[in-house]
Amino acid sequence: MAPGQSSCSKPILPFIAMKPILAFVLLCFFWLSKPVAAQSGQPYAFSVTVAGHGQPIILIPGYSCSGDVWSETVAHLRQHYQCHVLTLPGYAGVRPINQPILQTVRDQLIQYIGDKHLDKPILMGHSLGAFMSLWVASRVPDRVGPLICVDGVPFISALLDSTVTADSLRRNPKFNPETVARFYAGMPSEGYEARMTSAMLMQVRDTARARQIAHWSALSDRKTLGYTYVELCTTDLREALARIKSPTLVLGSLYYNNPNLSRQALTRQYAKLPDKRIAVATTKHFIMYDDPAWLYGQIDDFLTREQANE
Repeated sequence: MAPGQSSCSKPILPFIAMKPILAFVLLCFFWLSKPVAAQSGQPYAFSVTVAGHGQPIILIPGYSCSGDVWSETVAHLRQHYQCHVLTLPGYAGVRPINQPILQTVRDQLIQYIGDKHLDKPILMGHSLGAFMSLWVASRVPDRVGPLICVDGVPFISALLDSTVTADSLRRNPKFNPETVARFYAGMPSEGYEARMTSAMLMQVRDTARARQIAHWSALSDRKTLGYTYVELCTTDLREALARIKSPTLVLGSLYYNNPNLSRQALTRQYAKLPDKRIAVATTKHFIMYDDPAWLYGQIDDFLTREQANE
């Protein structure tokens, strides 16, 4: 995701060959509705829809996306799994909340698992949603089941510079939350979706899908986009991965149009995760749209193996 983009979204010309999860970080350096507290009558800041029956699986979308990004995936899973589909606060029309946004989502998702008496639910996230799945699993390793991380990493900022640290970024004025939020809030609405659609074609092959992702971004609270961008970029979960007990399926897309570079990057990012399996699709960032059959095959095989091991 980049300022002004969605990861759900992630300049443009020199980096066109780069995979969007990397390109979006660069965009922030070039592109550098007020949130309210969650209502007391609503226990969770995120929205949730539930479909299907069986073992619970929580599906978390990426930056600025609606949970509808998982609609076809839910249709595939719902015969055997109870799908809890989130849309995060401030994204795609859901009411925004005050900072810290992602930390609040993390804590409330842990609460949701307890409130709904979900027995070691599977956590599946795309991009930022994968990051959130890892964060939750590292905090309550005994309360979650298998993880499926779809093109997301524990510290996105290190994809471009392996020496960067979360502390150094927090000291960098370019990552001041209020500055970045003001930048987002000042983006002109006129032509926003058209510009975003063009940007999203770096992340998904189909133009109609790019338009849909752009629309979700347009519905999102602009300050939330800024605040969560900074929170994501300045949170490093790599060391925390060692606490995770769940078997994890890590699915990547093409970085620099090279599957070997993708696998190398994911191997470095997930080095501290004890039990993992890494696979790379020949797609852009939205694997669920570009090659759903490959995605479903990877998910089904992974979950079948894990069930057999129980």
